[in-house]
Amino acid sequence: MARILDLGCGVNKRAGAFGVDANASVNPDLVHDLNCIPYPLEESTFDEVYLDNVLEHLADVVGTMREVHRVARKGALVRIDVPYFRSRYAAIDPTHIHAFTVESFGYFDPAHPFFEQYRYSDAAFEVERVVLNERLGTRGLRAKVARYANRNPLRYEARLSHLLPLDELTVYLRVIS
Repeated sequence: MARILDLGCGVNKRAGAFGVDANASVNPDLVHDLNCIPYPLEESTFDEVYLDNVLEHLADVVGTMREVHRVARKGALVRIDVPYFRSRYAAIDPTHIHAFTVESFGYFDPAHPFFEQYRYSDAAFEVERVVLNERLGTRGLRAKVARYANRNPLRYEARLSHLLPLDELTVYLRVIS
């Protein structure tokens, strides 16, 4: 059976997951502030790791990604949902520290030029897929914009995102080393 970790689980902890949250009132399996690194979790334990609208609240994105890498098994799936940097929702929440672009996670992928150029971390992930507005509907103008953006993410980001902003990125990573 796959071991699943839900970091910042809140009240909507994934079924079958081990939930970690700083808020004891949501009844996580472990009460822990994710800004406090290292996490009290064993190395190479989880087959799947989820951070659903959590990473934008944490002070140290690189440190958090190192911790995700540390507690995940090689080959583990990591799914991260974050605000897209053009979205008003990225800025509206006063607790948001970060917003993300379609290439933000390239810094953790050895196949991306950013990884070698900046080498912020040895925690290595393959970016399998980045999807804009995956959970936010399939009808209307925004859905059409999202379909275009997902077929042409860099072109959308450079030329259209300021005119027709989308809201959320879902990033699928695979732990590779």
